[in-house]
Amino acid sequence: MKQYIVDAFTDKVFSGNQAAVCVMPSWPDEKLMMNIARENNFSETAFIVPDNSGKYNLRWFTPGGEIDLCGHATLASAYVMLRFYVDADEITFSTLSGDLTVKKHNELLSMNFPAYKLERVPVTEAMREALGFAPVSAFMGRDLLCVMENSEQVKTCRPDMDKVKALEGLLLHITAKGENEVECISRSFAPKLNIIEDPVCGSGHCHIVPYWVKALGKNEITAYQASERGGYLYCELEGDRVIISGKAALFSKAEIFTDALK
Repeated sequence: MKQYIVDAFTDKVFSGNQAAVCVMPSWPDEKLMMNIARENNFSETAFIVPDNSGKYNLRWFTPGGEIDLCGHATLASAYVMLRFYVDADEITFSTLSGDLTVKKHNELLSMNFPAYKLERVPVTEAMREALGFAPVSAFMGRDLLCVMENSEQVKTCRPDMDKVKALEGLLLHITAKGENEVECISRSFAPKLNIIEDPVCGSGHCHIVPYWVKALGKNEITAYQASERGGYLYCELEGDRVIISGKAALFSKAEIFTDALK
């Protein structure tokens, strides 16, 4: 089985968000995919299998289980497929979130993702205790989105992960208005998926971008994820879809030994 490790939402290795991408002729069993994801211990390992229609089936596994949408591993998957397997400028993946098309524009890869509908929820004492700061406002989609007072709170936040686990939502995203060339800054935490902090979260920006488009009154957003590795996302809201663009860098190409798969 071929496996590639790609750093997504960056143009250089050792930054952005790592994803492993496994390309296979057919599906192995789910236990094996989970074991590979746990062995890699990245926030996501992507598995790709071709179908008969010219599309490619794509699934994402965290060390804690399969997930329905992942941005950085989709970006990494498109990078691998368009560089090594498909002579084209775009590719469509069939996923748990429907068909996802990725288009290549010079160094950028643009992904067309569903936007999550956000429902405003009360700011609670549990949120303040989990984050160490009280959010200005909070919203729920698949994940919990907490809007912070300023970018410094986002940068310096040290969440209590046990208390984060007790909050509603699959992941927790914190965000604030950005500075200089970026409209917003954010960080993403996923202890329910055995991920302390997701370095750059594409699906998180399917929550973050709709919020900031409405708050700022502008349709195009440059976002920065302020994790230790960091990464930039170039985003646009089109109706109920979010266009998320970014760069990627190849770290390694390897073979998973077939004896290990038995």
